[in-house]
Amino acid sequence: MQDNSNPFISVVTPVYGCQLSLIELYLRLKKTLDSITNNYEIIMVNDASPDDSWKLINELAQKDTNVKGINLSRNFGQHYAITAGLENAKGDLIVVMDCDLQDQPEEIKKLINKLTEGYDVVFGRRFVRKDSFIKKLSSKLFYSIYNYLADSQFDNTIANFSISKKEVIDSLLIMREHNRSFPLFILYTGYNIGYTEIEHYSRPYGKTSYTLSKLINFATESIVSQSNKPLIISIKVGIFLAFMSLMFIIYLAFKKIIYGVPVIGWTSIMVSIFFMGGILLANMGIVGLYIGKIFNEVKNRPLFIIKDKINIDE
Repeated sequence: MQDNSNPFISVVTPVYGCQLSLIELYLRLKKTLDSITNNYEIIMVNDASPDDSWKLINELAQKDTNVKGINLSRNFGQHYAITAGLENAKGDLIVVMDCDLQDQPEEIKKLINKLTEGYDVVFGRRFVRKDSFIKKLSSKLFYSIYNYLADSQFDNTIANFSISKKEVIDSLLIMREHNRSFPLFILYTGYNIGYTEIEHYSRPYGKTSYTLSKLINFATESIVSQSNKPLIISIKVGIFLAFMSLMFIIYLAFKKIIYGVPVIGWTSIMVSIFFMGGILLANMGIVGLYIGKIFNEVKNRPLFIIKDKINIDE
């Protein structure tokens, strides 16, 4: 049962390539959470970080039992790591945030204050993003395309930084598909979502692991897993091209029969063949993406494998 005066708060943060920020993250989280409640846990999920992040998480957990560590057997990806943390979170209120200190621990108070207005979930809205131009542009393009294909209205200033009630996270965890996106899953659950403006800072240590190719892959997987509209568009394109081809055939036949104009033009025929071939291959590729996702799901493999835990009850 949630105690509004002294809530049990879980903070889940996936860790990858952020060893230098972990101590500062912990100290600032501890200071912030101590000012809110005496009942909290900080769950750090090591997604096979190539540095010594797991060693540092162990050291923090040994000194403070409120720090809990999960070590995945390999790099599964940010949203899988978030899922691993959520499955082990015991809090009535659950905060999800990145570990790179672009999300400010002190802003958790803003999320909680907004939550008390009657929301089930509150996301932090980054009114000024301190990301690279490529990342901001790719994010804006992704959400513009996603909103069109999925018939939704998701804000590109929103990322993972949020606070949710336990029942929201329980609903999210029911969804076991492998193409995972924490904010998109939250949106799908249909709970009452609020937003509050937060300050977003430049990354003080290291650099993001999200390259342009990774962002494109993530965008493709998210769109394919959340919407079948690309299939519908490919059908409409096919019908349109077939109709236009039929009209052109009738036009050529009319010219031949009425005016006796011979049908010539090897170049135009070859261009048409290559054009139609390209359209067919593109449509087959779209269908192949969906078949590939079905193949991944029917294998029913675990979303992630946990190698080690610390301060977490079985």
